Parts: sequence; structure tokens; C-alpha cells
Amino acid sequence: MTRVFWDVDTQVDFMWPDGKLYVPGAETIADNLGRLTDFAHANGIRIVASSDNHDPNDAELSDTPDFQDTFPPHCLRGTPGQARIPQTTLNNPLLIEPEAAASALPTLLENHAGDILFHKHWFDVFTNPHVSPVVEALSITDVVLYGVALDVCVACAVEGLLARHSALALTVVEDAVRGIDEDGRDAILGGWQARGVTITSTQAVLCPDKT
Repeated sequence: MTRVFWDVDTQVDFMWPDGKLYVPGAETIADNLGRLTDFAHANGIRIVASSDNHDPNDAELSDTPDFQDTFPPHCLRGTPGQARIPQTTLNNPLLIEPEAAASALPTLLENHAGDILFHKHWFDVFTNPHVSPVVEALSITDVVLYGVALDVCVACAVEGLLARHSALALTVVEDAVRGIDEDGRDAILGGWQARGVTITSTQAVLCPDKT
């Protein structure tokens, strides 16, 4: 069994109030994100992470966004807002761009013991064509997932895993996710739970024998 923690887009532009596409209240989960990151690194659990990495011409970006398919400019390549927050700093990440050569990945993965970071130019991580091949190459069977935004990028990650890798055990950490529209939180989490996703807390992940 291969267990990973899956960190969705915990980047400055989403997480902090002065970010370009701030997810309201995201800073309130930063401590839990840090606890999960530290726990993973202390216990030899690999973190698989995603990050928006935009240039101004990406189709997702718009000055007149609809907040469904298009959003205001954010996480532009090379800007401070594209970086991850300190609490979710990765350990020697292998960066996998959407444009990477698929033929090179097996050797890169075989020789890499650190975390994995997928860049993406669209909010759905599975638009990076290497995500599923990496899940399969690493024989991932158990995913503990958290990050932002619950109703956009987190939803795409969860739905993509359910559709493409339905055999793996999927857990969402409810006090380490935050949505743009928090009014829909219960419906989203409840819908996933009804489909077999485990909904749990940071404390239960870190101390399963004490919950």
C-alpha cells in the first residue's frame, strides 16, 4: 500500500488576504496545513502537490471572469503569489510540467525520493497529462487530500481521482480545505462521502488512535 498526502494549490495568491484570488478564510486553515505537511515529512509520507502556474494568455484568466470557467489573473509565473505558503513547503519536489516529455518520467520517478509537484495552466490538475501516469507509476493506493479551493481545484482533484482511480482509498481533510463559496461546503463533502470518500479532520489524520 502506498499512501500519499495530496496538497491542492496552497499558494500565496489563494491563501492570504492580499492574494490576487484570495479564498475567503483560507488563512484560517494554514496551521492545519502546516501540521499535515510536517507530519508527512516526519513520517516518510510523500506529498503530491499541484500549483497553478499561469502566464497572462492562459484561457482561464480574464479581466471579466465568470468565476466558473474563468478567473481574474492570479498565480502568474515568477510572481510572489505563485509560490506556496511557508506552511506547505515541499521536500525536494520533482516538478512535472504539463509539457514534460512522458518518456522521461519513469526514470525521473525511479530516482526521486522527494515530493512531487504538478504545474498546471487550468484549474483542473488532470489537464496536466502526467497526473494519472504518475499515480499509477507510484502505485498509489491511499490519498489524503486537502487545500483550496474546495469548490474549484479541490473538487476537480477529487472528481478526477474518483473517475480515473476509483480503486484507491480517498480521504478529504475537512478542516484543511476552504471554498470560495462556503455555503456549499456541506453539500460537496456530503456528496463525496455518499460516494465512498472518507471525510475526516486533521487531528484524526495525525493521531488516528486518539479519535
